[in-house]
Amino acid sequence: MKVAVVGATGLVGTVMLKVLEERNFPVTTLIPVASEKSVGKKILFQGKEYSVVSIADAVKMKPAVAIFSAGASTSRDWAPKFAENGTVVIDNSSCWRMFPEIPLVVPEVNADILTPNHKIIANPNCSTIQLVVAINPLHKHYKIKRLVVSTYQSVTGTGVKAVKQMHDEREGKKADMAYPHPIDMNCFPHGGSFLENGYTTEEQKLIDETRKILGDNSIMVSPTVVRIPVVGGHSESVNLEFIKDYQIQDIFSILKNSAGITIQDTPAQNIYPMPMYAEGKDDVFVGRIRRDDSQPNSLNLWVVSDNLRKGAATNAIQIAEYLHQKRWID
Repeated sequence: MKVAVVGATGLVGTVMLKVLEERNFPVTTLIPVASEKSVGKKILFQGKEYSVVSIADAVKMKPAVAIFSAGASTSRDWAPKFAENGTVVIDNSSCWRMFPEIPLVVPEVNADILTPNHKIIANPNCSTIQLVVAINPLHKHYKIKRLVVSTYQSVTGTGVKAVKQMHDEREGKKADMAYPHPIDMNCFPHGGSFLENGYTTEEQKLIDETRKILGDNSIMVSPTVVRIPVVGGHSESVNLEFIKDYQIQDIFSILKNSAGITIQDTPAQNIYPMPMYAEGKDDVFVGRIRRDDSQPNSLNLWVVSDNLRKGAATNAIQIAEYLHQKRWID
């Protein structure tokens, strides 16, 4: 199987290559794609050396699947060209997510919406992915009326420049600023750009994408996005108000038996999800599970996941695995 990774030299693209290897995805020929300045650069994959090619050349090579992590403008311009050539595109950017005809997929939640006719498939935002993995099983049982989510997001979600800014600040060096403020020893309630309604683009994604993936526009979502100086993953404080009441032991049982979730909830032993533990892993970790006594039918969760893996690379590759299992790509 020919597999193109568009943005192969970037932060997420590098993790995509690693996850493809780890999960033994049946790649016969890798097509690493990057910007013109990286063309010809060598990449080692499964013990073989591959040369980075331009995106125009990659289209002509007709891969079975192209996994994009190169930004919305690249996806907008090039995803249709791959699709017209018979390639299935799995896009990690924000470009296609809210098009009604484009499926927005988290395999544990809604892979069943995919068909052989879908040539462009959108990978959700990293914060949305871990959120819906955690809440979808509960939504099925109790129906979510309202969701309040505050995120504590890793600098890796912004990219290499942000990680370097944090490390430079930590070492007392003059930093090239990815953010409008220092990030080390700081946090700020700002992800993406601000909209007229006072929310940010990252917060709006949590509203729109959660409703689309769960297939329920009646869910009220109130998000706040915060950037913090960590690298291991994103954390989320989640408050759910259900239509139906629940027993707390049933919440534990449902989450324990749901795909992609690991419960870490032994507070007496200081065991709860943390980015430091989630880094490099593919599961969504859920802890601090407790009833919200301030209003009826309500629950608090703490949700942590590696945003570069399950929040991006792994989710995209799980989509490709599903397509391969269905024999829609080979």
